[in-house]
Amino acid sequence: MSVLVFADSSEGKFKKTAFEVVSYGKKVAEQMGSNMVVLSINGGDASELYTYGAEKVVEVKNDLGSFEAKAYAAIIKQVAEANGAEVVVVDSSIDGLSVGPLVAVGLDAGYASNAVALPSSTSPFVVKRKAFSNKGFNNTEISTEKKVVGVAKNSFGVHENPVSGAAESFEASLPGLGVKSESISRATGKVTIADADVVVSAGRGLKGPENWGMVEELADVLGAATACSKPVSDLGWRPHSEHVGQTGKPVASNLYIAIGISGAIQHLAGVNASKVKVVINNDPEAPFFKAADYGIVGDAFEVVPQLIEKLKAFKQA
Repeated sequence: MSVLVFADSSEGKFKKTAFEVVSYGKKVAEQMGSNMVVLSINGGDASELYTYGAEKVVEVKNDLGSFEAKAYAAIIKQVAEANGAEVVVVDSSIDGLSVGPLVAVGLDAGYASNAVALPSSTSPFVVKRKAFSNKGFNNTEISTEKKVVGVAKNSFGVHENPVSGAAESFEASLPGLGVKSESISRATGKVTIADADVVVSAGRGLKGPENWGMVEELADVLGAATACSKPVSDLGWRPHSEHVGQTGKPVASNLYIAIGISGAIQHLAGVNASKVKVVINNDPEAPFFKAADYGIVGDAFEVVPQLIEKLKAFKQA
């Protein structure tokens, strides 16, 4: 029996979450006295995974063109069965949350998403998970013979454990997908929300799209991704791909800066997993202040330029 880890990638490069789930899978395998197998689908250089304990990497090369949950789930299932995997580990990104349940159905396995720690027990198999829109936790027991675990971003961390690994190819058969991608438009030259350790987000407090320059400048200084609240994307000030929150993209960054965002329940639920939250708002009664680690009561048009200036001076020191 083994632990199979799916190392996700984009445009031929492994995502940061791939290294986190490999780090996690290695420890689970050690807990179970088993070995870890890492699956790469159209991924990067397998040697990158050896750094995090991947002694065996299974590489699947398919001309899928883009991510398709049904196809990826079929490949993961086939590799899991070929390697006698008892536990399958994926991430809990949007793609991971699409693939995980499909893999579980295919393997007749139990599925626990948003795991934030290693199993407290492997017999029975119990994992701690986020619950109630990240407001609490629960301990979930997976009682099926096979298990699928989705690891929450930035919950376990990336841990180097260099080994001498080896890669092998695998020929997977794909089912009829029933879905065809006509075209995909990607933002280039920017840090994506999914991969960002720092996210700078803004809301209607910026008064209009013409004022977004300072948000982008702050993001550039911090090497951060830019994001926005739902009303901003609904108004067309920013693309919907930047909408974060419970009804948009979830955020689990190390630092989340909210500028001119009052803090609706749906927004807070979607960004609550971020480790440090900083709020800049001229309304001291804004709900976001109750959820923030740090808050600045002030006019964003005065505070943000000063913050940019101080950060630039700090980086040059």
